[in-house]
Parts: sequence; C-alpha cells; structure tokens
Amino acid sequence: MKSITISGSLRENVGKRDAKQLRYDGQVPAVLYGGTDQTHFSVSVADLKPVVYTPVVHFIDLEIAGKKAQAIIKDLQFHPLTEEIIHVDFMQLDEKKPVTIEIPVRLTGTSPGVKVGGKLVQKLRKLRVKALPKHHIDNIDVSIESLEVGKSVRVGDLKVDNLLITNAAEDTIVSVTTSRALRQAEQEAAKK
Repeated sequence: MKSITISGSLRENVGKRDAKQLRYDGQVPAVLYGGTDQTHFSVSVADLKPVVYTPVVHFIDLEIAGKKAQAIIKDLQFHPLTEEIIHVDFMQLDEKKPVTIEIPVRLTGTSPGVKVGGKLVQKLRKLRVKALPKHHIDNIDVSIESLEVGKSVRVGDLKVDNLLITNAAEDTIVSVTTSRALRQAEQEAAKK
C-alpha cells in the first residue's frame, strides 16, 4: 500500500485557544494514539490534502520531533460551514496487530449485460477490510466480465488472500439491472 510522509510539530499547549491559533496559522491540531502514549501535535493543512481528498487509501509516515511512526487516519473533523479540516486523529500501526480500513472497489472488464442494454449499478464503492498492515492492498478488483442482466456480485463472492472483508456477505457490490430502453424493447418484441 502507498504511503505519504507528513511532518508534524509538537503542541506545547492543548486547549481551545491554542487550537484556534493553530487553525489561523494554517495548521490542524492532531493526536496520535495506539502506541505507548498519546502525542498531541499539529500538521499543515497543505500536507493533509493529498491524503484526505482522494479515494486512494494511504499509510502515513509521521515525523514528529525526530520520532517516526506509521499510522492511518482514524477520524477527521470538518468545520460545519466552511468544511475546512479542524482536527485529525491518527492511529499508530503495529505490524503484529490487524487493522480495519475501508478500501476502494475497482470494477474490471466489460459486462455482457451492459452490452445488450442493461444498466450497471454499483452499490458499494468501498469495502471494510481487516488485515495486518503488510497485507493491505490499494484496491479490491471486482470482475464484471460474466455479469448478465439481472445478475449481481455480492461481498460473499469475493475471495482475497490474507484479507478478511467485514461487510455482510449478502451485500451487493455491483449489479446489472434492466434499463427502461431494454424493457421497452422486450415489451415490443413480446407484442409481435
């Protein structure tokens, strides 16, 4: 899985006034937990944008006051009006502990059902996956090569090595439904 390096500055004071000043200076208050102790620090808004505003999942290599840690973003808080990032929680990764991450679904191939006029409906764009950090992948490929009209691919149909998909097995990922044009063509053919 891809990783991005972000450097942070330790926070001397932890409080509303300090957080407000950090935001005014273009910084975002942050906390790193999951290790031996919590670390309160701040990161640049510009450094967070390539990680937050993308469908791709990244591991983050944090550098805080000379210490390094690999982490993922566990929680983000946005301002209700401006939608600016106002706080971020990072969770430190441990190579021996599995972690749950939402990974994007990528559809591959061409559906024969779509070729004859069916409508492709993707219901899940991300899947919750639990695995050790070294086994996580960038995306989960779902083949639609054999998807006819009225058929679907469910979570239980997927088999991925070293990963446990925690979504319900009966959840539909993608399906091909009958389009209005195809329905009309079938009705006209039935009248003849």
